[in-house]
Amino acid sequence: MSSNNPNQTIRSPEKSESKFEDEAEEEEEEEAEELEQLETQVKQMAKKILEYRATLPDQLKTTLALLLSSQRPILPDCDSGSNPGPSGELNPGGQDKSSRAALLTKEDRKTAEKVHLLKEKISSNVSTMPVVLKRMKDCISRINKLDSYDGNIHTAFKKKRTS
Repeated sequence: MSSNNPNQTIRSPEKSESKFEDEAEEEEEEEAEELEQLETQVKQMAKKILEYRATLPDQLKTTLALLLSSQRPILPDCDSGSNPGPSGELNPGGQDKSSRAALLTKEDRKTAEKVHLLKEKISSNVSTMPVVLKRMKDCISRINKLDSYDGNIHTAFKKKRTS
């Protein structure tokens, strides 16, 4: 058969070559489309990264500040009363602080009271320190005088030695 019709044998390889060429062109087109899609996705990701780099530090800063401020107990200012106002208040005219104090929960108020009592106790202890030091010095001097005393000690007060 191939000897009778040489044109047929020549045509069949051309068809197979054109088939391969068509398939190769289709694959190249698909690869090109896929490459374009990937490039657009990369560009979109790059835009998102730039946006995140611009906005995330500020968002992180505000979020962290809010988190810390929500966990921080709100305590009234009690600076041992060294700067009282004309009415005897520690902070006269502090309306925004009084509104903050109104928002305190019962537990926060209890802790604020405990802190205030602790500060008062510490300040009273500090104020009595000179008196305590004077008494300690007096007691130490008395003990030193007794050590230097050469008097006779009654036998009832002497320690019995056991051998």
